[in-house]
Amino acid sequence: MSKILITGGAGFIGSNLVEHFLGKGYQVVVLDNFATGHRHNIEQHYNNPDFTLIEGDIRNNADCQKAVAGVDYVLHQAALGSVPRSIKDPQTSNEVNVTGFLNMLVAARDAGVKRFIYAASSSTYGDSASLPKVEDVIGKPLSPYAITKYVNELYADIFSKTYGLETIGLRYFNVFGRRQDPNGAYAAVIPLFVKKFMSHESPVINGAGDYSRDFTYVDNVIQMNERAMTTDNPEAINTVYNTAVGDRTTLNQLVEYLKEFLIEYDAEIEKVEIVHGPNRQGDIPHSLASIDKAKQLLGYEPSHVIREGLKEAVRWYWENLK
Repeated sequence: MSKILITGGAGFIGSNLVEHFLGKGYQVVVLDNFATGHRHNIEQHYNNPDFTLIEGDIRNNADCQKAVAGVDYVLHQAALGSVPRSIKDPQTSNEVNVTGFLNMLVAARDAGVKRFIYAASSSTYGDSASLPKVEDVIGKPLSPYAITKYVNELYADIFSKTYGLETIGLRYFNVFGRRQDPNGAYAAVIPLFVKKFMSHESPVINGAGDYSRDFTYVDNVIQMNERAMTTDNPEAINTVYNTAVGDRTTLNQLVEYLKEFLIEYDAEIEKVEIVHGPNRQGDIPHSLASIDKAKQLLGYEPSHVIREGLKEAVRWYWENLK
């Protein structure tokens, strides 16, 4: 089987990819500096002869070169996420997301890697008001984070055209699921809300709750990475794809779904009230992806819609956060 490098493999999405591809018999190398990832996400693989952990940083060229040695495919997940984090500290976001990304592209090119699949972002659509979001119609970025992810796409395109490195970008839309960290200042909304509910504390919705997102369960993301890695369709490479479900849910609806699934475990959660705060700077009001391109060129078909994914995610959090 092929050898895969998963950068950021100790993180939420990365660790799910590690588990999936090891289960399919691939050799998997993880490069992670554990800035946002966790050892407990991957420690169950330490004794697997097909698993290799390299503790290093994508900002360090030597670490990148070491990680890509003998690798067939790169699944580049390493990044500093979060719009608010990038607004507070744009320089570090740029160092990791742009300089680190370029380092990985150069290392992959020099090592003769077959294909470089990378985590792009729906934030690239910026102030474009059109819905659904179609890959070739974007607006101006609304945050430093969005700028970094757009620059990634530009660099990947240049490396495809200039050096012949096959690249595929996956624009993730609000991914959620098992192992998504509910702790920290920049926790994503779903694990943060679940944690609050489980503690009988009121989650805070930014704004009136009418902002909507195309919430995407992690198994859909795994499928897209696998299809991007294994496709032999020449028309499917050197481009970007929305990685989503093609449906949108408001924050108010999201909270109601979470309550519905959580009260199966704890009836007292029904009584927890919701608090509304100010809108968050840099947030896009509405996000809805067209997934037609992924369906046509990669054969993608989402396995989980929002309710199915939330039900599974809630069960995982209940079993692992109690």
